Amino acid sequence: MGISEKVAYLKGLAEGLTLDTESKEGKLIAAIIDVLDDMAEEIADMQDEMVDIEDGLDAVSDDLSDVEETLYEMEDEDEWDDDEDEEEDCFMTTCPECEEEVYFDESVLEDGEVVCPNCGTKLEFDLSDLANALNDADEDEE
Repeated sequence: MGISEKVAYLKGLAEGLTLDTESKEGKLIAAIIDVLDDMAEEIADMQDEMVDIEDGLDAVSDDLSDVEETLYEMEDEDEWDDDEDEEEDCFMTTCPECEEEVYFDESVLEDGEVVCPNCGTKLEFDLSDLANALNDADEDEE
C-alpha cells in the first residue's frame, strides 16, 4: 500500500469513527490528515519527475556512448595508421658473424652505423642501395 492509499485509509477511518472536527483534538487530527494528503501528492509528483529525469539521463548516456564509440574508433584508426608507418620504415638484414636477423629503421642509418645487438659486430651497408630500396618502397605505395 502506497502513501496516498494510507492517507486515504486514515481519512476514511476518521470519518467512520465520526471524528468530531469541532473539538480541539478533532481539528488537530483533521489538520494532520490534510497535511499528510498534501505530502503524499507532492511525493507522487516528485516520483513522476524523477522518472522523467531518469529517462532523460538514459537518453544522454546513450548519446554519450555513441560519441565515445565514434571517438575511440577514430583513435584506433589513427593508431593503426601510425603502426603501418612504423612497419614501412623498418629494414632487416642478417649479421655475417652470428647469422641472426637484425632489424633497424632509417634513424639508425642516420647515426652512420648499425651494430648487431646479438654479437656487437658493426654491419656495413652501401647507403646508395638503401636509398634505392626506400625509393622503390615509396613507389610501391603509390
